[in-house]
This record gives sequence, structure tokens and C-alpha cells, in this order.
Amino acid sequence: MTAAMPGPPHTGAGRARLHALWGGRDFSDQTQERAATLNQLLLAGVVFVLAAFVAVGPFSGDGALFFLGVVIVFVLTGATLVVPWNRLRFGWVAVIPAVDVIAIGLLQLSAPRSALGLLWVFPITWLAGSFGLLGLFAVAVSIAGITALLLPADRGDETFSTFLLPLVLVAGAATSYLNTRRTEAQRVLLAKQSVLLRRVLARTRRQEQEVTEVLDALDFGVVRIGPAGEVAVTNEAHAQLQQIARWDDEDAEIPMFRDDGVTPLPRDETPLARALRGEAFDGAVVWFGQPGEPRQALSMTVRRLTGTGGADLGAVLVSRDVTAELSALRARDDLVASVSHELRTPLTSILGYLDLAIENPDVPEAVRSDLDIAERNAERLLGIVADILAASSSSSSTIEASLSPRELDAAELVRAAAEAALPRARARAVTVDLSGLEPAPVRADPLRLRQVVDNLVANAIAYNRAGGSIHLGTTTDGRATWILVRDTGPGISEADRSRLFQRYYRAGARAGSGTGLGLAITRDLVRAHGGEIALHSTVGLGSTFIVKLPAARERNDGGVQ
Repeated sequence: MTAAMPGPPHTGAGRARLHALWGGRDFSDQTQERAATLNQLLLAGVVFVLAAFVAVGPFSGDGALFFLGVVIVFVLTGATLVVPWNRLRFGWVAVIPAVDVIAIGLLQLSAPRSALGLLWVFPITWLAGSFGLLGLFAVAVSIAGITALLLPADRGDETFSTFLLPLVLVAGAATSYLNTRRTEAQRVLLAKQSVLLRRVLARTRRQEQEVTEVLDALDFGVVRIGPAGEVAVTNEAHAQLQQIARWDDEDAEIPMFRDDGVTPLPRDETPLARALRGEAFDGAVVWFGQPGEPRQALSMTVRRLTGTGGADLGAVLVSRDVTAELSALRARDDLVASVSHELRTPLTSILGYLDLAIENPDVPEAVRSDLDIAERNAERLLGIVADILAASSSSSSTIEASLSPRELDAAELVRAAAEAALPRARARAVTVDLSGLEPAPVRADPLRLRQVVDNLVANAIAYNRAGGSIHLGTTTDGRATWILVRDTGPGISEADRSRLFQRYYRAGARAGSGTGLGLAITRDLVRAHGGEIALHSTVGLGSTFIVKLPAARERNDGGVQ
């Protein structure tokens, strides 16, 4: 048994919900004409086949009454094809299934003992499914009439077959009604979800546009790299940088150099290649172009993106043009180095002549005293020039480029620094304890590391109490090496410790002398070696500086490799 195709939901509540969900546009009646045509054509097709059988074969019923019902069905079918139902009020289309009920009644009356009454399934399910409660009322009236039509003339001869067809029609009508209501609820739900998705999509597009506008307003390039290495997002600044430097163009022949500007950078070590390998890094500087020619420097940073389960979602690469910044730093360093050199030459000459004048036995004592003062100030001035020169060249990139690390024994280096500082220690009656020196392999630049130790030992002597002591120590655990410098001076307050390594800052007793550059330079040198410096101090008891550096491996013969 094939039921008629139910039309779209046309109850008042259903139309109102859909009308509201679709922003005031009424979509509930757009398929009214198509639904009427399909339902009627299905019934007409079945009736046509039955009429053909009746026409060519024997028929024991009333042929005139039968073909009258057939004609009515065909006329209604033609009406459904001609009448523009979408332009009429929806209730008018209910005339079609109502007249179909009458037409099928004629067919049934033409042959009471036939099964032609099964055709009532088509209009009954149409009414129940497409016209809501009003359709159910029409179905109830129709089934009551059908039941009365099917009752035999002699009461008492009713059998179960007499009521079977009405019961089947009731079940079919109820099923059609419930299915239509369920379909209507699903359509309302889908309409709500569609509206929600449209709002989410509009909000997402608006947020994407805002993010794009923000990224395009930045003066540095931003590239979103997907898990497979594809470029997912980029901004205008990146496009401009790429056009100038072509750093991510594999076919470009632009020479690339490391942060020192002179060491060639292999293609497999470029920031983009490293990002595609899954690396993350900060501030990788790459120079584009040959030295001596117009060139550009980019600083690039890569951050990895991970999902909730730890899956790699790609990376974000940020590139920034630092050409002007690095050029300014190099120009500053060159200027400071030139000025310092020009100052040191005459100062050295002045100190030499002052020494000659002081050693001249013909110089009166009063004049020699003045010359001693001049010599001390000249030496102090020379020390300040040396500190400024060291500070100007202590940026991380400059120091790292100038380092020449090798394996050495930190204990021997500290011992040599202590021996060189003994005259100053004796002048203040400060004793130097070297009992804590143990063989400590370290990989470092000997000149730069000696500068670190000299600064710490000089401070321990200068800011120690008269008659105090200094303890020097070295040790290692095979992975790291420690250098320790402890004094018995007045100590450093907690407020001063947080700023002690800032340039030009002088704390407590240190405020009266020095430039405030020594410890800042020392920290920069230690960090350039991949190490760190720490301070432990107690006011009134002294201070301890601890330098931690990467250790070198020891050979079996006790040497360092």
C-alpha cells in the first residue's frame, strides 16, 4: 500500500514559527501547488490503471457509475495542474481531497464487493497530514460516511470485513498526522539551527575580518603555518617583507647570513626551514644581501601551536625588520670604540708622563702629592673608558659573535685572577682563600671568563671591610661548572639586589665609587656563555656571587676536552 505524499506543515502554529524563524518571510506555502499536484497525480495514476482493466475485461458492477467516479478524479487532476494554488488561500486546496472522497465513494458503489474502497487511503492521509486538526475533523466525518456507506442493507449481517477498511483508514490517517507533525517539528528545529548557524557564520566572518584588519595594521609580518607546512594566514606586512627579502622563496638567490652579517646561512637552517621541522625559537636574526651592499635584516620568532590532546597544529612565525635598529647599534658601537680608543691613547700617555714625574727625585713632595692625585684620577678615568667600551660591546649578539670558546680549567683561571689581585688585597689587608678550588672543566672564552672573575674579585676586595677575607671556589658535576666568590663585606640589602645588575646602578656602599657597569657587564658575559649568575647576601655578613656555566667533558688522563 502506498500512502499519498503529505504536504508541508500548514498549521497555524507551524506557519507562525517558520515565519518568525525565517525573518518574516513565509516559506510554508511555497510548495503548496507541487504537493497538490503530486498527491492528485498519484491517485489519478492508480485510477487510470483500474479503469484500463475495467475497460478491457469483464466488470460485474455498474460501469456508468464507475466511469463517473473516474471522470471526476481525472477532472480534479486537471484542475490541480491548471489552478495556481499558491495564489489562493490554502484552505481551497482541501476541496480536492474532499471531492476525491466522493469520487472514490462512487467507485465503491459501482462494485460494493470490490476493494476499490482502498483508494480512500489517498485523500484521507492527505487531509490528515496536510490540514492539521481541521483535516482530522474532515477525516472523521469522511470515515463516518464511508462506514455508513459500507454497512449492508440488512443489519445484523455485518462482519469484521465491514469495519476493516474504516479501521485501516483511521490508522492511516493517524499515522499521516503524527508523521506530519514530527516532520514539522524537525523542520522548525532545522530552521532554528539554520538561523543559529547563519548568526555564528556572520559573527565568525566579522571576527575574521577584524583579526585581518588588526594583522594588516601591524608593522611586522605574521604567518600562520599549518601542520602540513601550508601557509594558512598572512598579513600585508609579511607580503611587503617577502617582496623585499624573498626569505621564503626557495628559488630566490638572495644570499643569507647569520646575525653577525658575515657568516653564510645554509638553506636548511633558515627560520622557515626550522619552523617546518617543528622547531620554536626567539629573535633569530638573518641578514639578506652581500656585505657592503644595500641589505636587510629580519628578526624572526616561531611559536608552536598545540591542540588539546597535544597534537601539533602548526606554528606562528613573526618577522620584523630590524635593519635600522642593528645598523644603529653597530654605528653606536663603532662610535664608542673610536671615542674610547681616542681617549685611551692620550690617557695612557698622560699616565706615563705622570709616572716619570712622580719618580723624578727632583720633584718636591708637595708636587709629588698632587701628581699622585692626578695619577689616581687618570687611572680612574681610564677604567671608566674601559667600562664604557666593554658595555658598548656587551649586547648579546656582539658578545656571542666575538666569543672564542674552548675547553679550560676554571680553577686555574680563578687562581691566576686571584694572584693578579693580591697587591690590591694586601693594600686593604684582605686575605684570599683558595682552598675551595677544585678542577672544574668549562667551555668558555678564556679572556671573557677572566674578565668576569676579575670583576667579581675586584668588587670583593673594593667593598670588603678592612682586614676581611675572600673565599674563592670552583666545582663541577660533569654537566655544569660553578665559580664562587664570597666576601666578608657589609652585604647588600634586599631592595638593592633586584637592581644590582642594572647598568649604571650603584647600591649602598658602592654608590660612592665606580660606574655601575661592572656587574652588568659581568652578567651579560656570563649569559653569552649560556650560563647564569646568582647572588646570595646577608647584610652585615657579606655577599656570595655564584657563576654557573656549561661544563666541558674530562678525559681519563685528567685533562679537559
